[in-house]
Amino acid sequence: MIQKISNFTVAVYLAITGALSTLKNDERGLSGVVVAILLILVAVLAIVLIWGFLSGWLNELWEGITGQAEIIA
Repeated sequence: MIQKISNFTVAVYLAITGALSTLKNDERGLSGVVVAILLILVAVLAIVLIWGFLSGWLNELWEGITGQAEIIA
C-alpha cells in the first residue's frame, strides 16, 4: 500500500513538471497567457478606479436616504 502511494506521488510530480516544462517551452501559449493576465489586470484596475470615483457620490446618496428616513420616522 505504501509503495502504491509512493508511486502515485512520483507519477503526479512527473506529470506536473512535464506539463510545466511543455508550457514553458511552448512560446505560442505563453503569449496568450500573458495577454490574459494583462487583460485581468486592466479590468481590476478599471473597477478600482471607477469605485474610487463613485464611492463619494454613493456615500452622499446613502446619507440623503438615511436622513430622509429619520425625518419620516
